[in-house]
Amino acid sequence: MSIVGTRVVRREDRDLITAGGTYVDDLRVEALSGAAHAVFVRSPIAHARIGGIDVSAAKEAPGVLGVFTAADLGLAPHPSGPLLEPWLAGDVVRYVGEPVALVVTEERYQLADAAELVDVDYEPLQAVATIEAALAAETLLFPDHGSNIVQVNGAQEFDDGIFADCEVVVTQTILNQRVAPAPLEVRGAACVWGEDGRLTAWLSTQNAQMARSQLAAGLGVGEESVRVIAPDVGGGFGAKIGADPEATVLGWAARQLGRGVRWVESRSENLTAMTHGRAQRNTVTIGGKRDGTVLAYRLDVVQDAGAYPRMLLLPMLTELMAVGVYRFPKVETRSRAVVTTTTPIAAYRGAGRPEATAAVERAMDRFAAEIGLDPAEVRRVNFIRPEEFPYQSPTGASYDTGEYAAALDKALEAAGYAELRAEQRRRRDAGDPVELGLGIAAYVEITGGDGGGESGRVDVHPDGSVVAWTGSSPHGQGLGTSLAMLLSDQLGVPLEKITVRHGDTDEVPNAVGTFGSRSLQLGGSAIRQAADEVIAQARELAADLLEAAPDDLELDAGRGVWQVRGAPSSTVLSWAQVAETSGEGKLSADVWFGGGAPTFPFGAHLAVVEVDTETGKVELRRIIAVDDAGPIVNPLTFRGQRHGGLGQGAAQALMEVVTYDEDGNPTTATLADYSFVTAAELPDFELVDMATPTDRNLLGVKGIGEAATIGSTPAVHNAVVDALSARGVTHLDMPTTPIRVWAAIEEARKGSEQ
Repeated sequence: MSIVGTRVVRREDRDLITAGGTYVDDLRVEALSGAAHAVFVRSPIAHARIGGIDVSAAKEAPGVLGVFTAADLGLAPHPSGPLLEPWLAGDVVRYVGEPVALVVTEERYQLADAAELVDVDYEPLQAVATIEAALAAETLLFPDHGSNIVQVNGAQEFDDGIFADCEVVVTQTILNQRVAPAPLEVRGAACVWGEDGRLTAWLSTQNAQMARSQLAAGLGVGEESVRVIAPDVGGGFGAKIGADPEATVLGWAARQLGRGVRWVESRSENLTAMTHGRAQRNTVTIGGKRDGTVLAYRLDVVQDAGAYPRMLLLPMLTELMAVGVYRFPKVETRSRAVVTTTTPIAAYRGAGRPEATAAVERAMDRFAAEIGLDPAEVRRVNFIRPEEFPYQSPTGASYDTGEYAAALDKALEAAGYAELRAEQRRRRDAGDPVELGLGIAAYVEITGGDGGGESGRVDVHPDGSVVAWTGSSPHGQGLGTSLAMLLSDQLGVPLEKITVRHGDTDEVPNAVGTFGSRSLQLGGSAIRQAADEVIAQARELAADLLEAAPDDLELDAGRGVWQVRGAPSSTVLSWAQVAETSGEGKLSADVWFGGGAPTFPFGAHLAVVEVDTETGKVELRRIIAVDDAGPIVNPLTFRGQRHGGLGQGAAQALMEVVTYDEDGNPTTATLADYSFVTAAELPDFELVDMATPTDRNLLGVKGIGEAATIGSTPAVHNAVVDALSARGVTHLDMPTTPIRVWAAIEEARKGSEQ
């Protein structure tokens, strides 16, 4: 029996639960013995000209080793889209939390007092805290650029003629609000230069190799002069891709001081200065026939990029996935990205694709309501059909496989959809103040779409143990267990004899890393390919030992032995015996898997909510989820990843939002203000299995990391709006908090009275 597809407890968890992980702040390695401590002085003002920075008092404070500003660094600014972003602000600050100075002390407890002595002369400028203010352009963040718009993509002018044949046309503007990644482990780094002139940097990062490239470029040294190590990483969600600018400044300071420097931010720093996600304003227009057929769809995206446009790919990904699971005959998309005096936006849990799904799924619900048809039926009418795959979408995505109608049917059947609708009608007929809402979302996600491959190496040692190196970099997903399971199944070696290593650029020089749900389909395929090469090497060696032709040998993966095919009772050889005969002292294969094209996992979710129309209170009662990511390596890990995605999606729909006041001051800078989801707000998830393999990688698998998030966010949001539709509420921006729900009910009531 194959171990793949069985429930295996994650091997990573024992140490994490018992001894605890070793994160950046836990490092006690010899190289960092006596390392100094650092803190960044950050701007308390959203937009201001810096008149001067006086560090004299800070330099005299107890334990201070150095106080550094932009004038000290001598490093060229790093590109941020079409603009340049300083490592430390020297002339102008553009968001609350932007670093303006670095203070280094002997002991950590000395940091706060010394940092308070850095005197910055701020000359306030007008804040540009919203998309609307950025487009109005009364104040420009970068006057030399001439505009707050930093990127335009897609159609410059829309053609209203695409809706000419439509019997019904609906337009709506949707806010996909700004959210904070809020990983359990905040950002941290430790840097030290060796006597050989090389920098070693320990970072909380999702991809050590990308971080190495960024550090080398920022510091003006060759990549061979930088080693990056990622120890245990307590969550990333896309926000820890590569190295943040702070890491480069720390590397510079360590070189300047000639000793190691450590930095770990506070939770408040993390909420204000780590990149945020989402922050899109989407205007959707959808038109079609009264029988439910959609004829045309338009998506107009405005992306709030924050103060520095670090990732302008996000709105383009929203455009790419604009049509979702539907075969719309006519489609138009456009995106604009603007800068605001807020924390920069970058990748977060789906990076542009959840925004596309939220927009099109909200549009489908509005269209269904306008023509008076059930939203499930309208979706069925417009799904891309199974026989149309592979399917080239009008926005440029090449979908591999899809059974969209089957996924929706499974979700509705598991939920008891007909009975739920009957209960909803009963409550409305009885005038029950607690409305029942049903929200549907069908989704498709692009995973592994970055265009890169991944590295993998497998060594079999003379004691029969196996060590694998992967370019993927897990940070809580359980990837190490999944890769060990693949190797155990392929080689017949017990799990306890397999070690998976990652996250050190000296051990794995070439890699892409973990983001975009790429790890198993690309990193796993690389490990599979390396294992295949090891098997080929072993076959030749075993053939010599058994005095047989290589083609006559087979690996009995059930027992982990080599034998002559068709003669199981003959002499057998273990992996240890074969590896002993290798001239290299081990069997080894180091590969680069570059043949994988993007895959498109899909699914359908149904959310059930109750809304008290007298108080605005929303209770999420059920989430029924079908998530198809192809064949499953470890159902236990798969289930856990779905739980995480469903919880985050519900949290965005109901709770999480980063807000600023009109002066650009963050009003959600602590976890007391930023509503973080807990188990108390979530129901037991009802998971329905479905697995459609792909032919785009060696394992037939697709990514899953963000997929559940992509489906659950619009499902929960649609459920709340569905509950309120009987009260005249047809639109409600996320998050659907009690105060927003109550305000929408009051607005609808006043409108009906008028």
